[in-house]
Amino acid sequence: MSPNGSDRSPRRTMRRKLPQALALGLVIATATGCSANDLPRLGLPTPVTAEGPLVLRMWQGSWIAALVVGALMWGLIIWSVIFHRRSRTKVEVPPQTRYNLPIEALYTAVPLVIVSVLFYFVARDEARLTQTSAKPDHMINVVGFQWSWAFNYENTENPDPANTQAAYEVGTTGEPPTLYLPINETVQFRLTSRDVIHDFWPVNFLMKQDVVPGVVNKFEVTPTSYGTFRGKCAELCGNDHSRMLFNVKVVDRAEYDKHLAELRAKGQKGAVPSGIFSSQGSEK
Repeated sequence: MSPNGSDRSPRRTMRRKLPQALALGLVIATATGCSANDLPRLGLPTPVTAEGPLVLRMWQGSWIAALVVGALMWGLIIWSVIFHRRSRTKVEVPPQTRYNLPIEALYTAVPLVIVSVLFYFVARDEARLTQTSAKPDHMINVVGFQWSWAFNYENTENPDPANTQAAYEVGTTGEPPTLYLPINETVQFRLTSRDVIHDFWPVNFLMKQDVVPGVVNKFEVTPTSYGTFRGKCAELCGNDHSRMLFNVKVVDRAEYDKHLAELRAKGQKGAVPSGIFSSQGSEK
């Protein structure tokens, strides 16, 4: 009988709860609905650009490192529970150890090694992902505003409203715009904002970047898969942030050119205000 008068010992209670915990873990693991193809991505969507697999590999590497550290910690905890339990040693209070220099050095060195290795790979991959070319195949100025998006297609580095060969598209919260991109061709996004900070996130590109007033951020992608994909703002920007959506449609070059011609035919040629500021402070 246990000290509180009950015949339920802590060990018996633990034996009863263990199957329940295992069953709960099994339910959680199977309720996610992940297929065998989804599992290796560990929650990330399918990449649809040439740059996407780089992000996926970095994500998978971080998970592997975390699982190795977690398995080591759980192993040490379980080892301590099994081999240092009171019923085995018959010792009420085990010997107290202080100032174990080898262990303290290990506790300091191992986290430093882990952080250094992760920092190296993150810095290396980030440099590749943010690298842009001087003459990409296409240049699109993405304009964020409360609470939708505008896309200035094929315009100059600072979009020129007088450029009649260019085209633009503007969305609303009720009608999200669709960004057309040609497959297997390099597209450079130049990101600008007209009001507050937004974040341009085409989900399946596995890449997002802040859209900051008065600042031009940029990155490049090369779409490799046909289809229509979701996009959203990833920075809380006001009341209708959750409705600041857009679509990305990857098509062949002929359909891309046809779409731009249709925009120009509707009078949407040139550019909308981009959020890029000149040295005099006027908006272009």
